[in-house]
Amino acid sequence: MMQDGSRSSAAAGGPDAAGKGGDDSPTAGLEGLIAQAKAVKKRGPAPVHLWNPDYCGEIDMRIAADGTWFYMGTPIGRKPLVQLFASVLRRDPERFVLVTPVERIGIAVDDAPFVAVEMAVEGSGHDQRIAFRTNVEDVVGVDSEHPLRFVVDEATGGLKPYVLVRGGLEALVNRAVFYDLVALGEEHDVDGEVYFGVWSAGAFFAMAPASDIAAYR
Repeated sequence: MMQDGSRSSAAAGGPDAAGKGGDDSPTAGLEGLIAQAKAVKKRGPAPVHLWNPDYCGEIDMRIAADGTWFYMGTPIGRKPLVQLFASVLRRDPERFVLVTPVERIGIAVDDAPFVAVEMAVEGSGHDQRIAFRTNVEDVVGVDSEHPLRFVVDEATGGLKPYVLVRGGLEALVNRAVFYDLVALGEEHDVDGEVYFGVWSAGAFFAMAPASDIAAYR
């Protein structure tokens, strides 16, 4: 059964960011990017890791910590448009970029570019398999190639869980889903120290030392 945590991460509504504009307006550049991304998507999954076009500077686009995409300060209200941009998103060493075969444009990302909003679990123990659905409808199964990692939030002192979706792009597991994830946790010896964590696809993903986990819940 799916365990839904999407209530706290619903996409913000708002006007469509790709409105009309003159040929020399920022919106005209955005429309060109949309057209390129659509052309790429028609040919299948975008092989963004293979493209290395010239860097064309930054566009006024930002992904907020809750997964909402903004263009020029306004939420992008059309989910298909957000999914289109997400399909050509890449993490370069210096920045996050939207990349097509002909241009590479930097955008701002407050935390992780995606948010895990729902979790599904099959099996139990070492054979347990965990999968997440993101706010852009990617589904990722947790395994050695798509690991979970946990970091301490400096602002709150709590744990922040992330899952690798693809190519260096992570999803922050939202708070409601994290509670469901913690409920699956158990203790396991890792190199002589007992850790609290979860199993998925035969791999153990440690959250924190078992002696410390109560402080993070």
